[in-house]
Parts: sequence; structure tokens; C-alpha cells
Amino acid sequence: MNRKDLNPDSSPRAAFGARLRSAREERGWTQEELGEQVGYSGTHLSSVETGRKLPTLRLVRALDRVFGKSGSADAFEREWREIRHGSLLEGFPEYVGYEGRAAEIRLYEVGVIPGLVQTPEYATVLAESALKRGAHTSDQAEERVALVAERQAALERHNPPLVFVLLDESCLRRPVGGRAVMDAQFARLIEFAEQSNTVLQLVPFEMGERRPFTLPVTVLTMADRSLMAYAESAQQGYLERESTSVLPLLTAYHQMQAEALSQAASVAMINQLRKGNP
Repeated sequence: MNRKDLNPDSSPRAAFGARLRSAREERGWTQEELGEQVGYSGTHLSSVETGRKLPTLRLVRALDRVFGKSGSADAFEREWREIRHGSLLEGFPEYVGYEGRAAEIRLYEVGVIPGLVQTPEYATVLAESALKRGAHTSDQAEERVALVAERQAALERHNPPLVFVLLDESCLRRPVGGRAVMDAQFARLIEFAEQSNTVLQLVPFEMGERRPFTLPVTVLTMADRSLMAYAESAQQGYLERESTSVLPLLTAYHQMQAEALSQAASVAMINQLRKGNP
């Protein structure tokens, strides 16, 4: 796409690119000169300015630093988040903001490996599958893969949160992307279990009707010890902050942890599946 073909009104991404180009040219910088200041190539900036690529979080924060807009009402990051959140399930962006600041994260997932422990390859297969079904555009698929990486990076901070992950056995039994993708994903789960601030347990099929949850659920404990829970329907995400509603979920989560496989037994099952044993 050349300069005269770029229409800022065609999409939020194009509007972002036009704004970036305008800000750069006001300073009299070439794309290469700006690229040196933000740590990206001029070619990459060209793709952002023409709307071919959505900028990364790292890039928009660097742009705010260079242009003196960090934390302001017209920050590039603020506009970027509005673009990103427009393609996500309602309620989820708000949840992600709390997730990145939580002191403790407890999640239970059914049928699919959750984003916080997905490999890039696993996340990409899921996004591409949704794209083929027409559930996402190519831009949305790309954004979802990027968001997985950003959520994981947000947890690799000073004083990281305690992360408890309960996986229904179906998460492991459901093949995604073929043998190589699943083997790498299993290796990632084992690596996750070895960290000092994590606990990984499998909820075996044998638990049957004693399993208190039939749908995924996440409970966050914030630094001030307040609680909130997040769950999704097909159309919307729900963030619950009322303790009277969240405490029963936390109790049920602890009960399921007590009956789930130990971390050692869970890792052993994952290793068996890696070897091709049922």
C-alpha cells in the first residue's frame, strides 16, 4: 500500500498508522531515524504506518516515550488498546488488566490448554482454525496470538504471582496441531510445573460427577487480598467482584484441588502422553 492509497477512515489500524506518520513527519524524521530510537526497522514502521501491521505493545510504549506522550490522554498506547480491545470478547480486556496485577491466579480449564500456558505454536493453530471457520479475521487471529504472549510476559515481573492451574484431562486428550505441536505444549506444561511460583494439577476423568465446575473459571486474588472471578459465555465475559459470589467459587476450587492428581502425578501423566502411552 503506497501513501496515496492509505485512507485513515478505512479502519482503526489505518487511522493509527496515519497518526504515526503525521507525528514522525512533524519531527522531520525518516522511518529509519525513528526506527533507531524505538528499536524497530524502518521497514517495520512502514508496515505500521500503512496499516499492514498492528504495532506491538513494546513499540507503542517506545513511541510514547520518544514523542513525550507516556501516560497522557492522547498516548499511542491508549489508542492501541482501544484498537485491540475492539476485537476481543466483551469483558475480557478488563479482566486481563487485573490478571496482570494479581497476587494469586487460580484457573480451571476444560478442553483446551489455557492462554497463560500455551506455546506460540499451540496458540497459532487455534487462531488459524478460527480464521478458517470465519470466526476471526486475519488481523484478529494475529492479535490473539500476540495477546497470549503479552499476558504471559506480564506475569514475568518482579514478585510474580502465585499461579495455580487445574486442567481437565480433556485439555491433554484433545489433539491440537499434530504431534509436534502437542509435544512442545506438553514440554511447556512440565516446565511450568517446575517453577517456584506455580502449581499444575490434572483433573482426571475419573472424578466424574464430583467435579464442581463444568465450565472454565478463574479466581484472582489481588494485592489487597480482594477477590474477583472471571467466566465466559459464548457472547460475553463476566467479571465478578462481590465476595459473597466469589467465595463459593474459591471454596469449590480448593475442593477440586484436593481431589485432583498431585503435581507429581500430573507431570507423570503428561510424560506418558508424550511417549504415546494412553
